[in-house]
Amino acid sequence: MSVDRCQVAIVGAGPVGTVVATLLAQAGYDVVVLEAGENCAQDLRASTFHPPTLEMLDQIGITPMLLDRGLKAPIYHWRDRKSGEVIEFDMSELSDITRYPFRIQCEQYHLSRALADGLAKHQSAQVRFNSRLLTFEQDDNGVDLWVETMTGIDQLRCDYLIAADGANSIVRKWLGIEFDGFTYPERFLCLSTEYELADHLKNLAYVNYVSDPEEWLVLLRVPSVWRVLVPTDASQGDDELRSDKVKNGIFDRLVGDGAAVQTQHRTLYRVHQRVAKSFLTGRVILAGDSAHLNNPLGGFGMNSGVHDAFNLFEKLEPSLRAGKPNGALELYDRQRRTVTHAFTQAQTIENMAYISGGSDEAHKKRREAMLAIKADDERRRGYMLKQAMFESLAQAAAIQ
Repeated sequence: MSVDRCQVAIVGAGPVGTVVATLLAQAGYDVVVLEAGENCAQDLRASTFHPPTLEMLDQIGITPMLLDRGLKAPIYHWRDRKSGEVIEFDMSELSDITRYPFRIQCEQYHLSRALADGLAKHQSAQVRFNSRLLTFEQDDNGVDLWVETMTGIDQLRCDYLIAADGANSIVRKWLGIEFDGFTYPERFLCLSTEYELADHLKNLAYVNYVSDPEEWLVLLRVPSVWRVLVPTDASQGDDELRSDKVKNGIFDRLVGDGAAVQTQHRTLYRVHQRVAKSFLTGRVILAGDSAHLNNPLGGFGMNSGVHDAFNLFEKLEPSLRAGKPNGALELYDRQRRTVTHAFTQAQTIENMAYISGGSDEAHKKRREAMLAIKADDERRRGYMLKQAMFESLAQAAAIQ
């Protein structure tokens, strides 16, 4: 069996894997991306790009595509479902620190597919679809991989292996790294519809977090559809939760005539708050969902993965240039793992608590807290810096 050779192998051709691969290829390093699927998966969940993420992606020339395909969302709403009250936050207040004082609403697969296509133009880069990592072994000088393809088992030798293979990461499992945290008891149901919700809900922004003790909602607009995210009853089965009866009930309560609303997708998924105990083992590195998972409220998941990718490239590139490890990857592990615990996990849990269940009294207190933030210029700016993920990047940079 012949053995292929590269400097960096990446498992997973999602946003994180393709971003790291593009950074490496543009710097002239040999990189191979292994993807078990036949193309970059059309994940319908992540769709928000935050300002610092747009700034990072501009460095690899992909932000103009996102601006062209996506929807610019400078305003987002926290809405009280019962009263109809809207608490509005306008990210244009951050225009003094970023050239992108808005979110871009665009499905994440546009990013990974565009980057995968771009990698084909680099002589030093390959994206191998229908290539599933089976196992690997590492030594002091590199990592050996065994990869299943449509025609057999290939072997690949690399200096470093990056796991960007998602929540069920085979790399993390082979390493035996604990994935600490918890899974929410209820599953989330995501409904996609071309039905124009803004015709029925007054003053609807592109990004809306609808607070309610009984049935909270997230309403997000992407170019082609509205996405409606709701919690589900844990006692109900998959078929029942995807049924017209459930769909009609959700939209009956939302716009008054659920039967009139046609959906393009009805997707159920479990939601986790988990962080790997280590993002680094020897020459094998975890990034993105393979390293950390959180609930989607705030749109931090994909963005934090992209932040992992840029941080990782910064730490890995000097070792590749020198031809030997220099200790910088340990700093990647400290910075990204610490920030994941201190910011991303904490903030998504806080966001969940604000819009989800609880007594009317607790709901009232959360509303009063949000109104107090809105009314105070300093607190409002701090809150938006946190929600836009500038604070998490500052926290990471301070860790040495």
